[in-house]
Amino acid sequence: MRLLLTSAGVRNASIHDVLLGLLGRPVADCDALCIPTALYGHPAVGPGLNARDFITGKSDNMTGLGWKSVGVLELTALPTIDEELWVPKVRDADVLLVAGGDALYLNHWMRESGFADLLPSLTETVYVGMSAGSMVMTPRIGEWFVEWTPPSGDDATLGIVDFSIFPHVDHPMLPYNSMAAAEKWAAGIDGPAYAIDDETALVVADGSVEVVSEGHWKLLGGTLAG
Repeated sequence: MRLLLTSAGVRNASIHDVLLGLLGRPVADCDALCIPTALYGHPAVGPGLNARDFITGKSDNMTGLGWKSVGVLELTALPTIDEELWVPKVRDADVLLVAGGDALYLNHWMRESGFADLLPSLTETVYVGMSAGSMVMTPRIGEWFVEWTPPSGDDATLGIVDFSIFPHVDHPMLPYNSMAAAEKWAAGIDGPAYAIDDETALVVADGSVEVVSEGHWKLLGGTLAG
């Protein structure tokens, strides 16, 4: 699986160009599945208007990019559905578009639904995460971002990549998401971490990590493997 981990989606030409490179063909030739689940778990964003906008493409930096088709994969529904009804649809998708919201809620339902078990086999799929949709791929999110408390009681996530992510650095509507706050957060992570703004993305492909940015970012703490 090739990962495009963003703070706020495909926000600029540099991130869009990288997306095209990962896909290997135009957006208009690709079938997408969007995953809105994280939105429901965060008290500030859903459920409601944000989920509607994400699914319908009004959020033009993810589902509104001009895909050939966009389907909806709601992870909370999957435990009640036979796998043969949804697993082939995931395998057939060219790209997975994963909304922001609550990373621990998303992690819980990725595991509970069986979706997380499917991820290692999706070698040709492009995964585009936004905020929590990116953070869920990391080893842990840190106490700073805990809103919904999972049954495990900790802040662990999938650990598909070996670094953590502090998104939305210096966002004008999130004054507490400063770079200084990110540095304090990173001190408690005990591993490498990236602080990224909304114009930055992390590309994980072929065992390497590349930063693509028209904004600002910083690598904090630890040492990346490889």
